[in-house]
Formats: sequence, C-alpha cells, structure tokens
Amino acid sequence: MKTISIVTTMTNPSSRNDPWEEALACYEEFADEVVIVGNDWPYEFTWSHIGKTFQEGFEKATGDWVLRMDLDYFLHEKDFKNIKKLFIKYKDFPVISFPQYQFFTGKKYSIRTLIGVAVNKKKYPDVKLNGGGDLCLPTFQNQLLDPFKNPISKYPIYQYDSFFRTKEIISADRARFARAWNREFGNYGDRGGPNENEAYLAWEKMIKDKITSHIYNFDPEKHPKYIKEKIKNIGNDAFGYDAFGIAYTKPRIKELLNEIKKIVKINLSRKKFELKII
Repeated sequence: MKTISIVTTMTNPSSRNDPWEEALACYEEFADEVVIVGNDWPYEFTWSHIGKTFQEGFEKATGDWVLRMDLDYFLHEKDFKNIKKLFIKYKDFPVISFPQYQFFTGKKYSIRTLIGVAVNKKKYPDVKLNGGGDLCLPTFQNQLLDPFKNPISKYPIYQYDSFFRTKEIISADRARFARAWNREFGNYGDRGGPNENEAYLAWEKMIKDKITSHIYNFDPEKHPKYIKEKIKNIGNDAFGYDAFGIAYTKPRIKELLNEIKKIVKINLSRKKFELKII
C-alpha cells in the first residue's frame, strides 16, 4: 500500500473557531503522517504566503501521496478505503482531484468545484503548490494541473469554511485576508477593503451569491463522524447555525441547468479516466 501524508496549516485555531481537533482526528485516522505548518504565520502577510506555507508542508511530507487539506476540509470515514484504492489505481498520474461539498449549514450543500488536493509526490516530487487564483493549487513545470485533465475521485471533500465562526471572527479574518490580497495584487478585488465592516459586507454578498447553488439536501446524521457532534452542538451565534439568517432560495431554471452541466462534465471526465485504466 502506498504511504499517505496529509499537510495542513494551523494558526491560532481555537481563537478562529477552526474545527482543528476534529480535523486532526480525521487526518490521523486516514493518513500515515500528518504534517502541520503555519504555526508562525504572521498576522499581516502577503497572499503568496499561503501557497509557500503549504509548499513547506509538501516538502516536509514523506508519503508517496500528499493531500493538501485546509483545516476545514474533511474526508468521510466511509470513503477511506475507496480513496486509498485510487492512489494505487492512478499511480502514474501527478494529481487526483476531488469534488468539494460546501456547507453553510448542516442540511444543505453545493458541489462547489473540483480541487486537486492529492499529489503523487513519489513520482512527481517537483510539483509546486503555487497555482490558481489563490496561488496554492498544484502545478508541474509551471503549468497548472487541470482537474479535468487528471483523474477525479467520486468521493468528496466536505468543506466547512466559516461554519463555526461568529460575525466578529469572520469580520476580522476577512479584513486580514483582504489586506493580504492587496499587498500581493495591489487591489482588493471582491474582498471589500481593509477594514472589518467593508470586508464583512463583501463576504456577506459572496455568501448570498453562492447560497443559490446550495440546492442539495443533506441528512445531518451523515456528516463525517469527526464533525457530527460539533455541528449538533453549534452555538446560535455561529454562521453554520442558520447562515446568519441568509435564506436559501429556490433555484431558477438557469441555475439548475448550469448545475446539471457541471455535474455531467465532472462525471464524464471521471469516467474517461476510469475507462483508460480498465
């Protein structure tokens, strides 16, 4: 069996209400090695520091396969065996991408994107985590490793970004990251501005835009076992309690068609690689 490493970053996780204990329990049960970096992350930073920190973890990892996991990413225990089979099946590919289930509350989700979290370090040790808009997606020979041109897992990443955070924590965090973006790119883009109110309002707008794609119902009892109790006991001041009152909307025909196109594209791409291997 291939050895597996998980790399994650962790900086003051309790003060940011990150589900760090639950995440580490998941990672330690799945992987042979968990590498934690970022404990010396400066409060004020530039955006490229994110990818550089993950790269540090990637270089420290000793596994044949290395998963780059944000601290709000979870794998489901029921998928462990099948995910590990993918590392054997696709041993000649540089990366395996996973669909990302994004949760704002415990009962609905969207299939947000494909993300190349699993890197074949044994065969491709020169992969860099410096690509994409966030400068932390895997690249090889200065080319982004396109999720649709590499194998795709049908087993998702469960993502709980901001789920357990209060408005105060989100406001401070989003302003901090907006300033980091500005230092790197010279603008604030869609991140509002440097102060907490501007950053929070920009984040709120983003949530209202994204919540229209949260069309899939989810049984709260089916969350990964590591996070299930934390979701059940969430405080009423946390975003994941009720999305701060932001309502789920009934999807329009255009949104449903876009969702169907996305799912068809993902499934056809996944099948293409499955058939290549058979």
